[in-house]
Amino acid sequence: MSIRLGIVGFGLRSSSLIAGWAKDPLLDFRVAGIVDPNEAGARDRLVERDKKDAKFYSSLDEMVRHGRLDGLMIGTRCHMHADIAAQAAKYDIPLFLEKPVAINMDQALSLEKAFTNSRCRVIVSFPLRVSPLCRLARQLIEEGAVGSPQHVHAVNYVAYGAVYWQEEYRNYAITQGLFLQKATHDLDYISYLMGSPIVRIGAMANFGKVMGGQKPSGLKCSECAEQASCNESPRNRAKSGTAFPQDHPCVFSVDCGNAQTGTNEDCSSALFEFANGSHGVYSQVFFARRDAAARGAIVSGYDGTVSFDWYKNQVTHVRHHQPFTDTIKAGEGMAHFGGDTELAFAFEGLIKGSGEGPCPIAVGLQSVYACLGAKESVRTGQFVKVRQVQL
Repeated sequence: MSIRLGIVGFGLRSSSLIAGWAKDPLLDFRVAGIVDPNEAGARDRLVERDKKDAKFYSSLDEMVRHGRLDGLMIGTRCHMHADIAAQAAKYDIPLFLEKPVAINMDQALSLEKAFTNSRCRVIVSFPLRVSPLCRLARQLIEEGAVGSPQHVHAVNYVAYGAVYWQEEYRNYAITQGLFLQKATHDLDYISYLMGSPIVRIGAMANFGKVMGGQKPSGLKCSECAEQASCNESPRNRAKSGTAFPQDHPCVFSVDCGNAQTGTNEDCSSALFEFANGSHGVYSQVFFARRDAAARGAIVSGYDGTVSFDWYKNQVTHVRHHQPFTDTIKAGEGMAHFGGDTELAFAFEGLIKGSGEGPCPIAVGLQSVYACLGAKESVRTGQFVKVRQVQL
């Protein structure tokens, strides 16, 4: 029997998930209801099989009352996730919640309170945690491949990073920066690998040294006199093989914000301690291009090192005290490195009553608390104690 979904915010992320899931013959999700202020745009993004039956509602409450739903999905802009999820906590309907689950401490605390004693079970959209590579690395670590894990070094060199200054993501009021927008994924999977939450964090970031600037508000590449010389113009991006070689808003304009009003960071790093006494480092760089792309982690203990990179699509295990190194390749062409499909099956299982799922609301909140700690550390120059979820 088809699973009837009600979706709040049917934008690019939620519609691409549904479109991907619709191609899998083992999954049968149907969009039964939508709450979205842009009804025309949402209708255009529906897959063909849902266009006839999907109904539009003015509120989450109306959709729940009339939609005969099996599951809910929240795919709005980031700053709206927490408030809508807190409303969803009132219902006994499984919820798929986009990350970050909150963008500030007030939202996070309110969301944690809303889910205290709630019967609403949640899958947070953390595809990296459930991707085959990450799960294999975790399995190797649990089986003793490194001994007791003592250190993790993780990186995210984002080859498409310009998107965070040329689209809606550059609106700091919505994203509250790239620790919350991007590192919420990474700090979550890092804690998963180490089997322990982050309890203390220190961080640094660069603002306005690469992206942003003083170009006029509203400027687009096609209107700029510097197209021939600018590395970010569509022409020069196409010549260098860089992502997004289309006309776009200027990535060096005042619209990108600044350190005083709020802006995304060009790059940032964090040093953190886990509850089990191990520690690690994480760096994210948003001006990398092409083959500089890298995302993954190296976990080490006395007995060995396990490392993986999603772009290389492989896990490597080095035995420290034996002359052996194992390299395991993963399959190709999977959305979000295979994590989106795994999330779909986890959500289906949640709806059918087969347990809590791999990404409950608690891990979404714990990642937010770590990211907020990193932001506070950038601001104060001090290490910050990370709040621990009490659910």
